[in-house]
Amino acid sequence: MPSFDIPFLGNLLLCSVLVCSAYTFSMCMGAAGKRPHMLLAARYGTYATCALVLAAVCVLAYAFQTHDFRIRYVARYSDRSMHWTYLLTSLWGGQDGSMLWWVFLVCCYTAAVNRWMRGRYLEFQPWVLATLMSIVAFFIATMLFAANPFATYVSAAPPDGEGLNPLLQNYWMTIHPPSLYLGFVGWSVPFAFVVAALATGRLSSEWVLAVRRWAMLAWTFLSIGLTLGMIWSYEELGWGGYWAWDPVENASFMPWLVGTAYLHSAIIQERYGMLKVWNVFLLLLTYFMTIFGTFLTRSGLISSVHSFARSDIGNYFVGYMIALAVGCAALLIWRLPKLKAEHKLQSLLSREFAFLFNNWILLFMMLVVLVLTTYPLATEFFEGEPATVGPAAYNAIMVPIGLILLCLMGVGPMVAWRKATGKNLRRALRYPIATAGAVGAGHLMFGDSLGFPALVDSVAPYDTFAGEVFAAITEICPVASTTLCAFVLGTIFQEFARGTLVRMRKGETWFLAFVTLMSRARRRYGGYIVHVGIALMYFGFTGAAYDVETEGALMPGESLSIEGYRVRYDQSRREVDRNKMAIYADLTIFNESSDKLGTAAPAKFIYHTHREMPTTEVSIRVGARDDLYLIMSTIDPASKRGTFRAIVRPLVVWIWVGFAFLLLGAAISLMPTARELLKGSITPGTRGARSRRRPFDGALDPGGVRAGGAARTVSAPASGSPAEKWSRPSTPMIALLLVSPIGMGPVASAQSSSSSSLHAGSVVIEGDQERILFQRTLCQCGDCARLPMDSCGCSWAENKRAEMRQRLKQGETVPQIMEEYRAQYGRGSIAIPPDSGSGRLMWALPLAIGTFAAVGLCFVGRLWRSRSLEQYRSDGPALEDSTHSDYEAKLEEELRRLEGD
Repeated sequence: MPSFDIPFLGNLLLCSVLVCSAYTFSMCMGAAGKRPHMLLAARYGTYATCALVLAAVCVLAYAFQTHDFRIRYVARYSDRSMHWTYLLTSLWGGQDGSMLWWVFLVCCYTAAVNRWMRGRYLEFQPWVLATLMSIVAFFIATMLFAANPFATYVSAAPPDGEGLNPLLQNYWMTIHPPSLYLGFVGWSVPFAFVVAALATGRLSSEWVLAVRRWAMLAWTFLSIGLTLGMIWSYEELGWGGYWAWDPVENASFMPWLVGTAYLHSAIIQERYGMLKVWNVFLLLLTYFMTIFGTFLTRSGLISSVHSFARSDIGNYFVGYMIALAVGCAALLIWRLPKLKAEHKLQSLLSREFAFLFNNWILLFMMLVVLVLTTYPLATEFFEGEPATVGPAAYNAIMVPIGLILLCLMGVGPMVAWRKATGKNLRRALRYPIATAGAVGAGHLMFGDSLGFPALVDSVAPYDTFAGEVFAAITEICPVASTTLCAFVLGTIFQEFARGTLVRMRKGETWFLAFVTLMSRARRRYGGYIVHVGIALMYFGFTGAAYDVETEGALMPGESLSIEGYRVRYDQSRREVDRNKMAIYADLTIFNESSDKLGTAAPAKFIYHTHREMPTTEVSIRVGARDDLYLIMSTIDPASKRGTFRAIVRPLVVWIWVGFAFLLLGAAISLMPTARELLKGSITPGTRGARSRRRPFDGALDPGGVRAGGAARTVSAPASGSPAEKWSRPSTPMIALLLVSPIGMGPVASAQSSSSSSLHAGSVVIEGDQERILFQRTLCQCGDCARLPMDSCGCSWAENKRAEMRQRLKQGETVPQIMEEYRAQYGRGSIAIPPDSGSGRLMWALPLAIGTFAAVGLCFVGRLWRSRSLEQYRSDGPALEDSTHSDYEAKLEEELRRLEGD
């Protein structure tokens, strides 16, 4: 075979991977069937499979670097002008390559697990490796038959490629998709272990201990990927936001929510042997949601700026999801008798019940996102016309839930295990409540003078009682969020302070006491640091309630002012390299006193291979109080007259600061203790779990709130900008820190040619009512993929905005105009489903699910309590049942147990 025949070599490697994975799977099944001598062959087969996948990735990377345009995937996502780093990014820039990258990361995890399990978990090993090999085989088979990255042209190869999507030629995209994929793929390992536990019947806490760090690692990578995607969106898309409830963003958010719920509930099984069925279900569901998210991204069923082109690959994923659901359900039902809990809930006022409530909220949020994401598909299937669900619909439900979650994050650590008393709980919460009260009162009294009013303007989406309630909730979100953030931070500070004081009683200095506290209970206090990050991110999200925007057309030397800043337009300039032409606008930034603060240079990049898709390169001046976000909309080549959009976004930097704390806390939680390092093992060996359970006391609680901003005037996105397909900045209720998302991967499909200069220009918005109305109505000109009316600059949209503006002046309300607009142009013309018909069902379904689940949770909790009170009285440790010991005594005993383990 000639060495230069890259397509043949790549296809040969893919076929070899399929054969080798099938061989390894059969060896694993033999080892599981009482033929232990086959396990060694299975382990070597696993390494061989991983090596073949690595070779296939290297071959594809080599094809990109050598511009082998015989391969269709290489020709579609690269060209000769691209830098080698972006040629590397092209590996995951499209559907076919991203599938291969997925398999490569599965193999990286598989090789690591195979090495880690050497000498451990002999009963689990065959089933774990068999499960992972089945995942590899499915993806490889799908690639060979539906998405082959080594497929070639039937005719002659083109002389040059089409080039990578300009939006992917950004440094964040070199690390965002790999991090996100590491998070998605990482859940395969816990899934493989829970399948092994179900298959072998070893359903004690052994498998929970085995997957403890693997689950935390997957969750951490998924959080990193989501946050990096948010940064990419904020810096690259040029729309001014970082989260828009895009369907592909939601596809990544949903497994993150379920995985977070598992991290919490696993603590209870590890400590008391409870919630065994629930933990198995959560892990199975987490992996299923990663596959479902991949299906949403690659099936082409949803309309998204991130989604891949429609293809037959979705059929393969549907079959795989059906097989997963049936197989997992069968295993779970089969093993139900062995999943009986060792203990029951003693009291509803306990940390166990707080964790259950936390799980309910997280799962409820996942169901809400799932319903709202798939609602347009359901209406299209059943009614023949797809509805539109915009950010406001998500915010109406997710914002209050996120605030409840934030409150629970502060209360949970203060509640005792097994049974608490009101007296002790009040004593534990008095300082955090005092802190929250002081901050809330300060916000109410001084918020207006500082530029952060406690109440924000809002308009009900419909003239109904529910609509008025939604508007009222939106108005109080800022003060509620800041108050709850202070409450959570006060709780965490109290926990650190009291733990340090307990150790200082032993004669240690405060610094030594603090360091020893962290090292002795890393999982607990690492979790608390994650909570700090979450609270700071909530604080950053809250700043969106105070967004201010303006737009102006300036000649060189002229200025525009916005919220304490003055921005002067100095000149425009043009730069050309082999890949693109860049048009910059040099700006100088001053404060109110005309002191120079710095310079900025927003730009437009026009890539030679994608001239119809100029990208908007924003310039951001970051500050602790706010970000000044500058966008260049257009520059007239003749007169040099420029149109600029400026946004002041308060508190955004605290999102990134909170993310740094999140990473720090996750890293601390993942570190092995000194005792584990001395033992040479992080988890128990093949003989099963430790007989004495290790108290695990500090998981992660999510949440995020972002109220709608108060924009003044807005300019439309630039010609061809993908921001045209995004809604206006929304409230990311990124429960747990989320923070950020950006779906399953990069933007892979080419943008529609209809995104043309016809839809660029200035969109003047006068007042909050116009802003809300234009956000919730979509352009119906037929040539812009239904852009929001606050973004589309075409003549049809301008005329319609003028008509709506006149009707508002005549006294008509926003809901009245929206209802008439929907009646005229159909349900897809409104970004919020109507409060009637199937639209009312969409609004009512999440509420009904939440109410039913809450009632059911309380009923089950009380039932458990009545059945298990005597058992807890007989075998519960004094630490948990004492109602008279003070907080410090309990904490000292808890730390003693942690250190003695």
